[in-house]
Amino acid sequence: MKLYTKYHGVREYEENDVITFNKGLPGFENLKKFIIFPMEENNVFSMLHSIENMEIGLILVSPFYAMKDYEFKLEDNEIEGLKIKDKSDIVVLTTVCVNSDIKKITTNLKAPILINIKEKIGEQLILDNEKYSIKYPLLREE
Repeated sequence: MKLYTKYHGVREYEENDVITFNKGLPGFENLKKFIIFPMEENNVFSMLHSIENMEIGLILVSPFYAMKDYEFKLEDNEIEGLKIKDKSDIVVLTTVCVNSDIKKITTNLKAPILINIKEKIGEQLILDNEKYSIKYPLLREE
């Protein structure tokens, strides 16, 4: 199948590439079907793109790229909803807010996106943890 995106050209995908977000994503509750593909010439970022709206795509990154000790606990209902049987079933990603100044690029550690890669279902969680912010600097000076 072909996805005609507004900013990333035509993307080929198979039915088994589609990830279903039963609740949608905050701000895009009406969009349920997405695919993920790597950003061109970049092994850090991925694109989560709606197959229902050619204009909607979110840049994603592993939260561990920004914070090595990133962690949170899932509630039983979240584990059930995502049909998690083993921790290796899950990929955790966070959205990225880009900026022309590389030092101002941030990621949202407060609202990780969890994807069960076996079941092809996802959900964005809102964490109740003051340690994580919605605009956490992706690149930090050590």
